[in-house]
Amino acid sequence: MLEILPNAGAKAGVFAPALNTAMQHYQIVGTKRASAFIAQTGHESGQLRWVREIWGPTDAQRGYEGRKDLGNTVAGDGRKYYGRGLIQITGRANYAKCGEALGLELISHPELLELPQNAAMSAAWYWKQKGLNDLADRDQFNTITRRINGGLNGLADRLALWEKARAVLA
Repeated sequence: MLEILPNAGAKAGVFAPALNTAMQHYQIVGTKRASAFIAQTGHESGQLRWVREIWGPTDAQRGYEGRKDLGNTVAGDGRKYYGRGLIQITGRANYAKCGEALGLELISHPELLELPQNAAMSAAWYWKQKGLNDLADRDQFNTITRRINGGLNGLADRLALWEKARAVLA
């Protein structure tokens, strides 16, 4: 893990078993799928260093409040359901869906996504929900990035991590 995500430090040892379990559960197996998944989660989490979004609040984060597409319909939802987990699950609606899938009460306890096993499992669940295994099998990395991020933010870092992961896992 440290060969791919050298900035992870001790977190690599904490997350490796959780990632292995989550990846097996959601069939994120084989070099193509695993490389793309590790690259994307590596970028989204700052190489496993962050399991919650760094809160400014920035203008973009302020924009979470009242966003119906995220299910943020109750005052305070934007701040309460900011990005958590290795893929940064965001919004009340996504927390509800993820919580139901993982058997977690995330609406009342969103911080549960900060625990390593839940952070990894939520990322793998999201990956599966978005059909990203199929895209990884076809090397559609930019499309994967758009489905996770909504755009191509951080693409250079994501691509560098993907290249490293493919080399290490080949």
